[in-house]
Amino acid sequence: MAIGINLSRRSVLAGSTLALAGLAAASASATDAPSHAHQKTTGKLWKTVMDTPSARWSPAKLADMEAQLYPMATTSMMVVRNGEIVYKYGNLSDVSYLASARKSVLSMLFGKYVAEGKIDLDMSIGEIGIEEDDGLLPIEKTAKVKDLLTSSSGVYHAAGSPGGNDNTPERGKTEPGSVFLYNNWDFNVLGAIFEKRTGKSIFQALQEDLAEPLGFEDFDFSRQRMMGYENQSRYLAYHLFLSARDMARLGQLMLQGGKWEGKVIVPETWIAESIKVRFTPEQTKSKEGLGYGYLWWIPTSSAPAFKGAYLMNGNFGQFVLCLPAIDTVIVHRRAVTDEFAIARNLGKTTYEPAKVTAGEFLKIADAVVAAST
Repeated sequence: MAIGINLSRRSVLAGSTLALAGLAAASASATDAPSHAHQKTTGKLWKTVMDTPSARWSPAKLADMEAQLYPMATTSMMVVRNGEIVYKYGNLSDVSYLASARKSVLSMLFGKYVAEGKIDLDMSIGEIGIEEDDGLLPIEKTAKVKDLLTSSSGVYHAAGSPGGNDNTPERGKTEPGSVFLYNNWDFNVLGAIFEKRTGKSIFQALQEDLAEPLGFEDFDFSRQRMMGYENQSRYLAYHLFLSARDMARLGQLMLQGGKWEGKVIVPETWIAESIKVRFTPEQTKSKEGLGYGYLWWIPTSSAPAFKGAYLMNGNFGQFVLCLPAIDTVIVHRRAVTDEFAIARNLGKTTYEPAKVTAGEFLKIADAVVAAST
Protein backbone atom coordinates (compact mmCIF):
# COMPACT_ATOMS: atom_id res chain seq x y z
CA MET A 1 0.00 0.00 0.00
CA ALA A 2 1.06 3.55 -0.61
CA ILE A 3 -0.27 5.84 2.06
CA GLY A 4 2.16 8.65 2.81
CA ILE A 5 5.01 7.06 0.84
CA ASN A 6 6.03 6.81 -2.81
CA LEU A 7 5.70 3.49 -4.60
CA SER A 8 9.05 2.61 -6.14
CA ARG A 9 7.46 -0.05 -8.39
CA ARG A 10 6.36 2.63 -10.82
CA SER A 11 9.19 5.12 -10.33
CA VAL A 12 10.92 3.98 -13.50
CA LEU A 13 7.93 5.33 -15.42
CA ALA A 14 8.16 8.80 -13.93
CA GLY A 15 9.49 10.50 -17.03
CA SER A 16 7.39 8.30 -19.36
CA THR A 17 8.54 5.23 -21.20
CA LEU A 18 8.23 6.90 -24.57
CA ALA A 19 11.72 7.40 -25.98
CA LEU A 20 11.00 8.38 -29.58
CA ALA A 21 14.29 8.79 -31.41
CA GLY A 22 14.56 11.33 -34.16
CA LEU A 23 11.51 13.44 -33.30
CA ALA A 24 12.05 17.15 -33.70
CA ALA A 25 12.40 18.96 -30.38
CA ALA A 26 11.68 22.42 -31.73
CA SER A 27 10.58 24.28 -34.85
CA ALA A 28 9.13 27.59 -35.88
CA SER A 29 5.72 26.26 -34.84
CA ALA A 30 6.87 24.95 -31.46
CA THR A 31 7.90 28.07 -29.65
CA ASP A 32 9.75 27.91 -26.36
CA ALA A 33 8.41 30.20 -23.66
CA PRO A 34 10.19 33.56 -23.93
CA SER A 35 12.92 34.60 -21.55
CA HIS A 36 11.55 35.61 -18.18
CA ALA A 37 13.00 37.04 -15.02
CA HIS A 38 12.14 34.00 -12.90
CA GLN A 39 12.59 30.68 -14.63
CA LYS A 40 11.65 28.45 -11.70
CA THR A 41 9.68 28.69 -8.50
CA THR A 42 10.61 27.19 -5.16
CA GLY A 43 7.51 26.31 -3.19
CA LYS A 44 6.61 24.98 0.21
CA LEU A 45 6.42 21.23 0.66
CA TRP A 46 2.99 19.66 0.99
CA LYS A 47 2.11 18.30 4.39
CA THR A 48 1.89 14.50 4.14
CA VAL A 49 -0.01 12.32 6.60
CA MET A 50 2.44 9.56 7.49
CA ASP A 51 0.80 7.68 10.35
CA THR A 52 -1.85 6.01 8.14
CA PRO A 53 -4.52 5.73 10.83
CA SER A 54 -7.21 3.17 10.12
CA ALA A 55 -9.79 5.97 10.25
CA ARG A 56 -8.46 7.30 6.93
CA TRP A 57 -8.68 4.20 4.72
CA SER A 58 -10.29 0.81 4.56
CA PRO A 59 -7.27 -1.46 3.96
CA ALA A 60 -9.31 -4.01 2.01
CA LYS A 61 -10.92 -1.41 -0.24
CA LEU A 62 -7.62 0.40 -0.72
CA ALA A 63 -6.16 -2.90 -1.92
CA ASP A 64 -9.07 -3.20 -4.35
CA MET A 65 -8.31 0.27 -5.71
CA GLU A 66 -4.63 -0.52 -6.14
CA ALA A 67 -5.48 -3.77 -7.92
CA GLN A 68 -7.24 -1.63 -10.52
CA LEU A 69 -4.51 1.03 -10.62
CA TYR A 70 -1.36 -1.05 -10.97
CA PRO A 71 -2.04 -2.58 -14.42
CA MET A 72 -2.87 0.82 -15.93
CA ALA A 73 -0.48 3.15 -17.78
CA THR A 74 -0.52 5.54 -14.81
CA THR A 75 2.83 7.15 -13.98
CA SER A 76 1.74 9.03 -10.86
CA MET A 77 -1.30 9.65 -8.71
CA MET A 78 -1.97 11.50 -5.50
CA VAL A 79 -4.92 12.15 -3.22
CA VAL A 80 -5.20 15.31 -1.14
CA ARG A 81 -7.78 15.36 1.65
CA ASN A 82 -8.38 18.37 3.90
CA GLY A 83 -5.28 19.97 2.36
CA GLU A 84 -2.97 17.05 3.22
CA ILE A 85 -1.49 14.38 0.99
CA VAL A 86 -2.98 11.06 2.07
CA TYR A 87 -1.91 8.92 -0.88
CA LYS A 88 1.13 8.95 -3.18
CA TYR A 89 1.97 6.81 -6.18
CA GLY A 90 4.87 7.33 -8.58
CA ASN A 91 6.96 10.46 -9.01
CA LEU A 92 4.86 13.49 -8.05
CA SER A 93 7.62 15.95 -8.99
CA ASP A 94 7.91 14.81 -12.61
CA VAL A 95 7.01 17.71 -14.92
CA SER A 96 5.14 16.66 -18.05
CA TYR A 97 2.61 17.63 -20.70
CA LEU A 98 -0.92 18.50 -19.54
CA ALA A 99 -2.62 18.05 -22.92
CA SER A 100 -6.18 19.41 -22.68
CA ALA A 101 -6.10 19.65 -18.88
CA ARG A 102 -4.45 23.00 -19.68
CA LYS A 103 -7.85 24.39 -20.65
CA SER A 104 -9.16 24.35 -17.09
CA VAL A 105 -5.99 26.17 -15.99
CA LEU A 106 -6.73 28.80 -18.64
CA SER A 107 -10.21 29.18 -17.14
CA MET A 108 -8.62 29.85 -13.75
CA LEU A 109 -6.39 32.53 -15.28
CA PHE A 110 -9.40 34.26 -16.83
CA GLY A 111 -11.13 34.83 -13.48
CA LYS A 112 -9.03 37.72 -12.18
CA TYR A 113 -9.22 39.65 -15.42
CA VAL A 114 -12.94 39.13 -15.90
CA ALA A 115 -13.45 40.51 -12.39
CA GLU A 116 -11.22 43.50 -13.22
CA GLY A 117 -13.20 44.21 -16.39
CA LYS A 118 -10.28 43.62 -18.72
CA ILE A 119 -12.05 40.67 -20.31
CA ASP A 120 -15.73 41.08 -21.17
CA LEU A 121 -17.44 37.75 -21.72
CA ASP A 122 -20.09 39.41 -23.89
CA MET A 123 -17.63 40.90 -26.36
CA SER A 124 -17.70 39.30 -29.78
CA ILE A 125 -14.57 37.97 -31.41
CA GLY A 126 -15.18 40.43 -34.23
CA GLU A 127 -15.05 43.34 -31.78
CA ILE A 128 -11.82 41.97 -30.31
CA GLY A 129 -10.20 41.70 -33.74
CA ILE A 130 -10.00 37.94 -34.16
CA GLU A 131 -9.46 37.03 -37.81
CA GLU A 132 -7.97 34.30 -39.96
CA ASP A 133 -5.84 34.65 -43.08
CA ASP A 134 -8.60 33.08 -45.18
CA GLY A 135 -11.28 35.02 -43.32
CA LEU A 136 -14.08 34.35 -40.87
CA LEU A 137 -17.74 34.48 -41.84
CA PRO A 138 -19.94 37.33 -40.54
CA ILE A 139 -21.96 34.97 -38.32
CA GLU A 140 -18.74 33.50 -36.92
CA LYS A 141 -17.52 36.95 -35.89
CA THR A 142 -20.59 37.36 -33.67
CA ALA A 143 -19.42 34.55 -31.35
CA LYS A 144 -18.81 35.88 -27.84
CA VAL A 145 -15.99 35.13 -25.44
CA LYS A 146 -18.40 33.14 -23.27
CA ASP A 147 -19.26 30.98 -26.29
CA LEU A 148 -15.60 30.07 -26.71
CA LEU A 149 -15.37 29.25 -22.99
CA THR A 150 -18.11 26.66 -23.49
CA SER A 151 -16.75 25.36 -26.82
CA SER A 152 -19.89 26.52 -28.58
CA SER A 153 -18.64 29.35 -30.80
CA GLY A 154 -19.98 27.81 -34.00
CA VAL A 155 -16.68 28.75 -35.65
CA TYR A 156 -15.60 25.61 -37.47
CA HIS A 157 -12.44 26.95 -39.04
CA ALA A 158 -9.55 24.46 -38.97
CA ALA A 159 -7.72 24.61 -35.64
CA GLY A 160 -3.99 25.15 -35.34
CA SER A 161 -3.56 21.99 -33.26
CA PRO A 162 -4.52 18.30 -33.34
CA GLY A 163 -7.49 16.79 -31.58
CA GLY A 164 -10.32 18.15 -33.70
CA ASN A 165 -13.79 16.71 -34.07
CA ASP A 166 -14.39 14.44 -37.06
CA ASN A 167 -18.04 15.50 -37.26
CA THR A 168 -17.54 19.23 -37.74
CA PRO A 169 -20.62 20.84 -39.33
CA GLU A 170 -20.55 23.09 -42.35
CA ARG A 171 -19.29 26.56 -41.53
CA GLY A 172 -21.79 29.38 -41.14
CA LYS A 173 -24.76 27.16 -40.29
CA THR A 174 -24.61 27.18 -36.47
CA GLU A 175 -25.74 30.02 -34.23
CA PRO A 176 -22.92 30.88 -31.78
CA GLY A 177 -23.62 29.62 -28.27
CA SER A 178 -26.23 27.08 -29.32
CA VAL A 179 -24.31 23.84 -29.94
CA PHE A 180 -21.45 22.24 -28.00
CA LEU A 181 -18.66 20.88 -30.20
CA TYR A 182 -15.28 20.22 -28.63
CA ASN A 183 -13.22 22.57 -30.75
CA ASN A 184 -9.56 23.44 -30.35
CA TRP A 185 -10.03 26.57 -32.44
CA ASP A 186 -12.11 28.02 -29.60
CA PHE A 187 -9.55 27.12 -26.95
CA ASN A 188 -6.58 28.45 -28.91
CA VAL A 189 -8.34 31.73 -29.66
CA LEU A 190 -9.16 32.15 -25.97
CA GLY A 191 -5.42 32.23 -25.30
CA ALA A 192 -4.97 34.96 -27.89
CA ILE A 193 -7.90 36.94 -26.44
CA PHE A 194 -6.42 36.64 -22.95
CA GLU A 195 -3.09 38.04 -24.10
CA LYS A 196 -4.68 40.80 -26.18
CA ARG A 197 -6.96 42.00 -23.37
CA THR A 198 -4.56 41.65 -20.42
CA GLY A 199 -1.22 42.54 -21.98
CA LYS A 200 0.26 39.40 -20.40
CA SER A 201 1.37 36.20 -22.05
CA ILE A 202 -0.38 33.04 -20.91
CA PHE A 203 2.89 31.74 -19.53
CA GLN A 204 3.69 34.97 -17.67
CA ALA A 205 0.22 34.92 -16.10
CA LEU A 206 0.61 31.26 -15.18
CA GLN A 207 3.79 32.07 -13.29
CA GLU A 208 2.75 35.35 -11.69
CA ASP A 209 -0.92 34.62 -10.98
CA LEU A 210 -0.76 30.93 -10.01
CA ALA A 211 2.70 29.34 -9.71
CA GLU A 212 4.26 31.97 -7.46
CA PRO A 213 1.37 32.69 -5.07
CA LEU A 214 0.56 28.96 -4.71
CA GLY A 215 4.21 28.04 -4.17
CA PHE A 216 4.57 25.55 -7.00
CA GLU A 217 7.48 23.24 -6.23
CA ASP A 218 8.42 22.24 -9.77
CA PHE A 219 7.35 25.04 -12.11
CA ASP A 220 9.77 25.77 -14.94
CA PHE A 221 8.81 28.73 -17.13
CA SER A 222 11.12 27.60 -19.92
CA ARG A 223 9.21 24.32 -20.35
CA GLN A 224 5.96 26.01 -21.41
CA ARG A 225 5.40 26.10 -25.18
CA MET A 226 3.14 27.46 -27.89
CA MET A 227 2.71 24.77 -30.54
CA GLY A 228 0.62 23.94 -33.55
CA TYR A 229 -0.06 24.06 -37.26
CA GLU A 230 0.77 27.54 -38.55
CA ASN A 231 -0.47 26.62 -42.03
CA GLN A 232 -4.00 26.01 -40.71
CA SER A 233 -4.68 28.89 -38.32
CA ARG A 234 -3.18 32.03 -36.86
CA TYR A 235 -4.00 30.71 -33.40
CA LEU A 236 -1.83 28.00 -31.90
CA ALA A 237 -2.17 26.14 -28.60
CA TYR A 238 -0.61 27.30 -25.34
CA HIS A 239 0.72 24.05 -23.92
CA LEU A 240 1.55 23.66 -20.24
CA PHE A 241 3.98 21.30 -18.51
CA LEU A 242 3.44 20.81 -14.77
CA SER A 243 4.01 18.22 -12.06
CA ALA A 244 1.30 16.22 -10.29
CA ARG A 245 1.88 17.98 -6.97
CA ASP A 246 1.62 21.42 -8.58
CA MET A 247 -1.57 20.39 -10.37
CA ALA A 248 -2.88 19.32 -6.97
CA ARG A 249 -2.32 22.86 -5.72
CA LEU A 250 -4.57 24.13 -8.50
CA GLY A 251 -7.28 21.69 -7.45
CA GLN A 252 -6.88 22.65 -3.81
CA LEU A 253 -7.14 26.34 -4.71
CA MET A 254 -10.45 25.65 -6.42
CA LEU A 255 -11.74 23.76 -3.35
CA GLN A 256 -10.74 26.73 -1.18
CA GLY A 257 -12.90 29.10 -3.19
CA GLY A 258 -9.90 30.66 -4.92
CA LYS A 259 -8.09 31.71 -1.73
CA TRP A 260 -4.55 30.72 -0.76
CA GLU A 261 -3.08 31.71 2.60
CA GLY A 262 -5.77 34.36 2.99
CA LYS A 263 -5.25 35.95 -0.43
CA VAL A 264 -7.76 35.84 -3.28
CA ILE A 265 -6.05 34.23 -6.27
CA VAL A 266 -9.14 33.37 -8.32
CA PRO A 267 -12.42 35.16 -7.50
CA GLU A 268 -14.92 32.81 -5.87
CA THR A 269 -17.67 34.16 -8.10
CA TRP A 270 -15.66 33.12 -11.16
CA ILE A 271 -15.15 29.62 -9.79
CA ALA A 272 -18.90 29.30 -9.25
CA GLU A 273 -19.58 30.44 -12.81
CA SER A 274 -16.89 28.17 -14.24
CA ILE A 275 -18.24 24.95 -12.78
CA LYS A 276 -21.90 25.44 -13.65
CA VAL A 277 -23.21 22.86 -16.12
CA ARG A 278 -23.74 24.91 -19.27
CA PHE A 279 -24.01 21.92 -21.59
CA THR A 280 -25.40 18.62 -20.32
CA PRO A 281 -23.86 15.19 -20.93
CA GLU A 282 -26.51 14.64 -23.60
CA GLN A 283 -25.34 17.80 -25.37
CA THR A 284 -21.62 17.02 -24.97
CA LYS A 285 -22.24 13.39 -26.00
CA SER A 286 -19.97 12.31 -23.15
CA LYS A 287 -19.83 8.56 -22.60
CA GLU A 288 -18.72 9.25 -19.02
CA GLY A 289 -21.72 11.46 -18.20
CA LEU A 290 -19.71 14.70 -18.18
CA GLY A 291 -21.30 18.08 -18.67
CA TYR A 292 -19.31 21.21 -19.54
CA GLY A 293 -18.84 24.59 -17.89
CA TYR A 294 -16.25 27.27 -18.63
CA LEU A 295 -13.41 24.94 -19.73
CA TRP A 296 -14.17 22.47 -16.92
CA TRP A 297 -15.80 19.07 -17.32
CA ILE A 298 -18.58 18.46 -14.80
CA PRO A 299 -19.32 14.91 -13.57
CA THR A 300 -23.03 14.36 -13.08
CA SER A 301 -22.82 11.22 -10.93
CA SER A 302 -25.52 10.99 -8.27
CA ALA A 303 -23.04 9.61 -5.71
CA PRO A 304 -22.92 11.90 -2.64
CA ALA A 305 -19.13 12.31 -2.85
CA PHE A 306 -19.49 13.68 -6.40
CA LYS A 307 -21.92 16.45 -5.49
CA GLY A 308 -20.49 19.65 -6.96
CA ALA A 309 -17.53 17.82 -8.56
CA TYR A 310 -15.51 19.18 -11.48
CA LEU A 311 -12.67 17.80 -13.58
CA MET A 312 -9.58 18.75 -15.58
CA ASN A 313 -9.41 16.26 -18.42
CA GLY A 314 -6.39 15.78 -20.71
CA ASN A 315 -5.41 13.21 -23.31
CA PHE A 316 -3.37 10.14 -22.36
CA GLY A 317 -4.46 10.35 -18.70
CA GLN A 318 -4.04 13.86 -17.26
CA PHE A 319 -6.77 14.45 -14.67
CA VAL A 320 -7.50 16.61 -11.65
CA LEU A 321 -10.79 15.73 -9.97
CA CYS A 322 -12.10 18.10 -7.31
CA LEU A 323 -14.63 16.66 -4.86
CA PRO A 324 -15.79 19.53 -2.63
CA ALA A 325 -18.34 17.33 -0.84
CA ILE A 326 -15.48 15.39 0.79
CA ASP A 327 -12.75 18.07 0.55
CA THR A 328 -10.66 15.88 -1.73
CA VAL A 329 -8.50 16.37 -4.82
CA ILE A 330 -7.40 13.38 -6.91
CA VAL A 331 -4.59 13.94 -9.41
CA HIS A 332 -3.71 11.35 -12.04
CA ARG A 333 -0.87 11.54 -14.57
CA ARG A 334 0.21 9.46 -17.49
CA ALA A 335 3.43 11.25 -18.40
CA VAL A 336 4.66 11.46 -21.98
CA THR A 337 7.98 12.90 -23.06
CA ASP A 338 8.31 16.48 -24.23
CA GLU A 339 9.70 15.13 -27.53
CA PHE A 340 6.53 13.15 -28.15
CA ALA A 341 4.27 16.04 -27.13
CA ILE A 342 6.08 18.41 -29.49
CA ALA A 343 6.08 15.96 -32.39
CA ARG A 344 2.38 15.26 -31.94
CA ASN A 345 1.48 18.94 -31.90
CA LEU A 346 3.50 19.53 -35.07
CA GLY A 347 1.91 16.59 -36.88
CA LYS A 348 5.24 14.75 -37.02
CA THR A 349 4.12 11.47 -35.46
CA THR A 350 1.08 9.23 -35.61
CA TYR A 351 2.28 7.13 -32.67
CA GLU A 352 -0.31 6.70 -29.93
CA PRO A 353 1.04 5.68 -26.50
CA ALA A 354 -0.92 3.67 -24.00
CA LYS A 355 -3.36 5.93 -22.20
CA VAL A 356 -5.77 6.07 -19.31
CA THR A 357 -9.23 7.17 -20.41
CA ALA A 358 -11.58 9.41 -18.46
CA GLY A 359 -13.84 6.43 -17.84
CA GLU A 360 -10.97 4.38 -16.42
CA PHE A 361 -9.86 7.25 -14.22
CA LEU A 362 -13.37 7.82 -12.87
CA LYS A 363 -13.54 4.14 -11.87
CA ILE A 364 -10.31 4.64 -9.93
CA ALA A 365 -11.81 7.76 -8.35
CA ASP A 366 -14.87 5.76 -7.31
CA ALA A 367 -12.54 3.20 -5.72
CA VAL A 368 -10.65 5.95 -3.88
CA VAL A 369 -13.92 7.29 -2.49
CA ALA A 370 -15.02 3.79 -1.47
CA ALA A 371 -11.70 3.23 0.33
CA SER A 372 -11.97 6.50 2.26
CA THR A 373 -13.55 6.15 5.67
